[in-house]
Amino acid sequence: MLEFFLPIIPPTVTAQEHKVTVVNGKPRFYDPAELKAARNKLTGALAYHRPDTPLRGALRLVVKWCFPAGKHQDGTYKDTRPDTDNLQKLLKDCMTTCGYWRDDAQVASEICEKFWATIPGIYIKVEEIS
Repeated sequence: MLEFFLPIIPPTVTAQEHKVTVVNGKPRFYDPAELKAARNKLTGALAYHRPDTPLRGALRLVVKWCFPAGKHQDGTYKDTRPDTDNLQKLLKDCMTTCGYWRDDAQVASEICEKFWATIPGIYIKVEEIS
């Protein structure tokens, strides 16, 4: 089991924010600068906690996204954008890049929550399940 907290302000840009351009009459998809920066931020923070060898088999991923509370009460659920599914996609892509597992398809169980918090960051727990 891996369990840790990344004390960073979670990115609000998501993996769904690809852009498209046309080159020689064909569409070409690319990541805008904000998405590249978010990917680099997450990958850099995750690299420190990666396992020595990729986890095997079915996995459960628990993530609690803690966004800066501002005027909101600490610990209350965040019911505004970004969507949890889009946040998770970027996170799992970065975790795959870092070598947490061979393929994010191994994540068979997923619990994801978003909160307003006085201490922003991302709580992550990954465990092998049978």
